Amino acid sequence: MSQTSLISNSPPGPAPKLSDFTHIAREKLRYGDTDRQGHVNNAVFVTFLETGRVELLLNSEVDLCGPDGAFVLARLLVDYRREMIWPGEIEIGANVESVGRSSLRISQALFQRDVCVATAESIVVLTDVTTRRSKPFSDEARAYLMRAPGKMNQS
Repeated sequence: MSQTSLISNSPPGPAPKLSDFTHIAREKLRYGDTDRQGHVNNAVFVTFLETGRVELLLNSEVDLCGPDGAFVLARLLVDYRREMIWPGEIEIGANVESVGRSSLRISQALFQRDVCVATAESIVVLTDVTTRRSKPFSDEARAYLMRAPGKMNQS
């Protein structure tokens, strides 16, 4: 019986540049973000990626959620490329890569001093907070997302 891995064993491609992203967020590193090795803990990377997604999804020109809508994270893949060192700031790049009926694929990267320290891909799903099930994007939200800079294709 053959088993196929659902996760790629391929190494990540070339590191992106911050200029490859249309949505940029910034965060200040805190001393409490560090671990015993003196670098920023890997779990904090995921928190920074969340900040970038939230700013992309909730600070847009259009209400992407609509009434009773909320985004949930369905998938997150992270490639840690370099260590992040305190003190300093990081920049979080994000692009909408594809738009589905109720989901988005978002590419992201974290940068410290213009060096890419992590890349990520996430899938977020728009859900109805009452039924707890996916709900389709409104026509207005879909139109906005389809013309969003950085969106490459639709699924």
